[in-house]
Amino acid sequence: MKISVILAHSDKASFNHAIASIIVGQLEKNKHDVFFHDLYAENFNPLLSCEEIPKEAILLPEPIKSHCDEIRQAEGIIIIHPNWWGQPPAILKGWIDRVIRPGIAYEFLEGDSGEGVPRGLLKAGVALVFNTSNTPPEREQKIFGDPLENIWRNCVFGLCGVSKFYRCTFSTVVTSTASERKKWLKEVRATINNYFPRNDGMTIYP
Repeated sequence: MKISVILAHSDKASFNHAIASIIVGQLEKNKHDVFFHDLYAENFNPLLSCEEIPKEAILLPEPIKSHCDEIRQAEGIIIIHPNWWGQPPAILKGWIDRVIRPGIAYEFLEGDSGEGVPRGLLKAGVALVFNTSNTPPEREQKIFGDPLENIWRNCVFGLCGVSKFYRCTFSTVVTSTASERKKWLKEVRATINNYFPRNDGMTIYP
């Protein structure tokens, strides 16, 4: 399977990078084709220009065209990012703006000027999102309502036609122990093996 993996964290020593390393390594071990992008390392430009907004914009600049081609081909999508103010980091929001675009990820039906419910175009059968947070889950849910769940499940992947969605949040990272982080990484590996098992039919155990 072709799997697109998108990482958004500026600190290479972060737990997000550790998660991404486990994910990419396990996917490759399971014989999948991986498109991996560390948006900060690639200095991804998150600014959407007015020229890119129309669906009929043909001359998409690089690397946007490559990102669009990859996400169109992807049979699975994995996103890794921290919870910053109940939202993805700005660089990842810009990736959504520029890559999850009309004609690539969704389209409006004939006669619809953009006010209706679009039809999803992504071929990915499953999307996984791994988040880190310094807010205890009880407070995140009670006070903030867990906005990231709605953003990814409904506003992005649900709208774009991805039927199977799973999201996992690790918290509280800032006070976590080495033992806890090791356990979390084991959970990440098990999740990858569950959703993207070995291509040749053999089982890889975490």
